[in-house]
Amino acid sequence: MSRIDIHHHMFPTSINKAGLSEKVGWRTPPENLPWTPDISLRTMDKLNIQTAVLSLPAGLPPGPAGEDNRTAARSFNEYAARICSDHPGRFGFFACLPNLSDTQGVLTEIAHGLDGLKAWGVAMSSSYGDAAEAKYIGDDAFDPIWEELDRRAAVVFLHGAQMPSSTPYPHPYLGIPVTEVPNETFKAAAHLVVTGKKRRWPNVRIILAHLGGSTPFLAPRVAALSRHMGCPLSPEEIVEDFKTFYYDMALSSHETTLTAMRAFVGDDRLLFGTDFPAVSTDTVEWYTKNADEFFAGDRDKLERVMCRNATELLRL
Repeated sequence: MSRIDIHHHMFPTSINKAGLSEKVGWRTPPENLPWTPDISLRTMDKLNIQTAVLSLPAGLPPGPAGEDNRTAARSFNEYAARICSDHPGRFGFFACLPNLSDTQGVLTEIAHGLDGLKAWGVAMSSSYGDAAEAKYIGDDAFDPIWEELDRRAAVVFLHGAQMPSSTPYPHPYLGIPVTEVPNETFKAAAHLVVTGKKRRWPNVRIILAHLGGSTPFLAPRVAALSRHMGCPLSPEEIVEDFKTFYYDMALSSHETTLTAMRAFVGDDRLLFGTDFPAVSTDTVEWYTKNADEFFAGDRDKLERVMCRNATELLRL
């Protein structure tokens, strides 16, 4: 059985992935650096992954809005397109975007990425900007971008930003990617829901990384408490809007989590993902084995989660 890996990163040498990881309390497996497509292909072949959808780590391209940021996004996207061209059938990609505060730059890159380079969607970070200046992606300032994505019925891959907490992470084993990134995904998803943006732009098909982080478990909390705080949506509407996301299984597959997701959204909105090469092949194998065993009793559902849901979503 072949798989489509919806959550697979590329690490161009220029981003200095080892240095980026060290800053946030993570260690990228040294055997995966410097990254090349061949490193991914070896793991893909081992795990029967036919196609991987490439994306940059969240927060890239770096820097404030401006010409340098636009140029970096264009360069990264053309690099991804070359990888796909060099390995037909093995890779697709989600186009990266300039800083979302650069509305015109983002709209231009959406057109170039989707129309010119044939990207399969776009990748977004949960927020843009630093510290008190950061804005989550449901901010009104970003409405023109969502309007264009809705017009195109585009796929958006949403990944939590590597934002530090207000307190230090509690232990070297619990760095920002382990503890904070999943919660950033949840916060961005919740922001889209309670502001009404998720239902305002219903044609955009949004994938939440890592089963949405804490989303499935906190959605009922948001439903009642946000209503109490003045959200015009009813608790039932809020929960229903959370169910309209797609959820990738990268670094999240376990009997406990998959049982919860089956109850929350069913199998049709689950997508296989690995987060390779940010993690080792052994780590990917452990999560993949968990998923295979969970769905082992129903071959049709296993094939749907591993491949067919992605094929339908991406219209391959």
